[in-house]
Amino acid sequence: MKKLILTTAAVLLPASAMAHTGHASVSFMDGFAHPFFGLDHLLAMVAVGLWSAKQTGAARWAMPVTFVAMMGLGATLGATLISGEGFALSLTEMMIAASLVAFGAVIAFNIKLTHVMAGVAFAAVFALFHGIAHGSEMTAGSSALVYGAGFTLATAILHGAGYALAAFGHSKAADISRRVSGAMIAITGLVMGLA
Repeated sequence: MKKLILTTAAVLLPASAMAHTGHASVSFMDGFAHPFFGLDHLLAMVAVGLWSAKQTGAARWAMPVTFVAMMGLGATLGATLISGEGFALSLTEMMIAASLVAFGAVIAFNIKLTHVMAGVAFAAVFALFHGIAHGSEMTAGSSALVYGAGFTLATAILHGAGYALAAFGHSKAADISRRVSGAMIAITGLVMGLA
């Protein structure tokens, strides 16, 4: 198991270095592709779905909805206030890596919420930074609404994918596979944070 974890972390390291190197962000498809091709965003969005599916009541839908909404606010901040600000973007990268560690850990330890607002706040903080990363990468002259619609739809799809994966199977093996997935997401976040 230890070899598997180390090998996976080593394989993911080059992808983490390429997470936000700057790329064209002008169209719906650019926005839609961003969460799928940025490993940090991909894992975080799937993790939100994985974790949400194992909650009860309103938390099952409130966390993903909050994540999408706060990501939109973060994108607005990133596009209008933070674009090009070195310190703010460095903090954003650190918080995105921290989101992987946090979401991965709550999945790995199968943490259930006692209050829906705790999960909403948890999702909101990290979503804001994912949004800032999206917004700060928009190129001049691009349509924020068109680009934003792309990454919003992609985020919702990835939340749904994580939710479906978590809802599939209620056996001991399925539970172990979810927990291992959470641990791998957390490890990937640690690797990204240290890269």
